[in-house]
Amino acid sequence: MGTLFGTDGVRGIANLELTPELAFDLGRAGSFVLAEQDSSTRPRILVGKDTRISGDMLEAALTAGICSTGADVLTVGVIPTPAVAYLTEKYNASCGVVISASHNPVSDNGIKFFGSSGYKLPDEVEEEIERLVLAGTRNLSRPSGADVGQVYDVKEALNNYLSYLAACYSLDQDLQGLTVVMDCANGAAYKAGPELWNRLGARVIPIHDSPNGVNINERCGSTHTQGLCRVVLENKADLGVAFDGDADRCIIIDENGQELDGDHIMMMCALDLHRRGQLYPRSIVATVMSNIGLDIALRRENISIHSCKVGDRYVLEKMVETTSILGGEQSGHIIFSRYATTGDGLLSSIKVAEVMRRNGMKLSELARELEKQPQLLVNVKMDNKEEVLNHQLVQEALQRAEQRLGEWGKLVVRPSGTEPLVRLMAQGPEQGLLEEVIDDIKKAIELAQ
Repeated sequence: MGTLFGTDGVRGIANLELTPELAFDLGRAGSFVLAEQDSSTRPRILVGKDTRISGDMLEAALTAGICSTGADVLTVGVIPTPAVAYLTEKYNASCGVVISASHNPVSDNGIKFFGSSGYKLPDEVEEEIERLVLAGTRNLSRPSGADVGQVYDVKEALNNYLSYLAACYSLDQDLQGLTVVMDCANGAAYKAGPELWNRLGARVIPIHDSPNGVNINERCGSTHTQGLCRVVLENKADLGVAFDGDADRCIIIDENGQELDGDHIMMMCALDLHRRGQLYPRSIVATVMSNIGLDIALRRENISIHSCKVGDRYVLEKMVETTSILGGEQSGHIIFSRYATTGDGLLSSIKVAEVMRRNGMKLSELARELEKQPQLLVNVKMDNKEEVLNHQLVQEALQRAEQRLGEWGKLVVRPSGTEPLVRLMAQGPEQGLLEEVIDDIKKAIELAQ
């Protein structure tokens, strides 16, 4: 990744790092690059956002930058990130842009681009946009008169997205009689989530569905599920669903108030697809952080797992490479490639409901097929990460760890891209063994520094 673009677009503290000036330049550079790729038509760029207070500011600046190059803007307002991906293709836009920082606090924001097909922009296109921004966009074309871009408000956008998702629910039997508590994270799903499940006949109890610009992800949503668990139990609901700020991920709560993460969702959906002869090829994609229990549950049914780096970008790349139709992350980003080009929390939630309805089983019963193995994650501070990790003492400690963890254990070493630390994650059959293994690695790191 470059100076501006990370694995998930351009992010930073709104108005300090991600400034209106930068948003303006991203709009100019992005529309210019897209116009160069197809000069036969006037570019149309679809723009959506989450509920952050800084969204209006950044949208105005981004829109001005786009229009200043002669491209038109289709605004769809507050809407989930995956809706932008879907609507970009539906409306034949040159690209889509979403203004969101996902599960991050309200002080942050981000700008992420999707190509005309609804997939994230290729690295080379992002690099060209970044090159123009860093070089300065003043010398890019500035049309005048009738050639200046216009802004069109697409009022039916959310309805079109929800109609598509409702059509993705493939059972004749709707969700009538099912009670769901839905934590909307005071984010982009605050309308979309309850409306979708209402359309499918469920009884919906929404919580954290009153965004005020500053309460997005505040002690709620997919990273703070304690309150949702409590409300599920209080209402004797069949399940709970927690979205993050831009609704591209979800976490599920079963009827007993137990949290089921992305590994559970992938397991339940993969087994259901396989047992109906719909999982072809017989594989899924998961990141290195997925619990080894997922491997065990799927191996029993001869389903293989292709592993990749953390990040939905890498999940999708591996899915394309292996032609897998299902992949995701423990955090709740799940990609159903037959229906979507990116992770979609709303789609994931109704696919879980589908499995429940089809099998006539409670969530807790479905989840039993995955037995989570103990997992230990620690952060170790170090400055010269590459040098230390390649040190002989550390390499020997890592080899010892892998030998001790054995076939049904897992060791992941992830240097942080933004902080002077390394994340160590160990999984295995016994918590005590994990502590011993991690302690041995930490001691080797201390000696190597």
